[in-house]
Amino acid sequence: MNKPKAIQFSEHAREQMVLRGASEDEVAQTIRQESWAQAKRAKYRAKRRFAFDKPSPLNQKTYRFKEVEPIFADEPDMLVVVTVMVYYTNAEETQ
Repeated sequence: MNKPKAIQFSEHAREQMVLRGASEDEVAQTIRQESWAQAKRAKYRAKRRFAFDKPSPLNQKTYRFKEVEPIFADEPDMLVVVTVMVYYTNAEETQ
């Protein structure tokens, strides 16, 4: 069985994670457990919803859910996260 690639975070990604309220564990779970979609400039994106029920670090409003969306490159030896978006919502998923 192949060992999963290591995940490396760029400095920009780490800064955005702090500002937007995402943890390394949430980003790793998203990349490892969700399907990947093509993003711009030969990058990939994945998105995962987490139960939240806390105030957002952005506006201190309480939200039921947090969606974490990393943008990353699939390099030969590792996955490199270049940025992370975080969306806060109270809406139930509709699919």
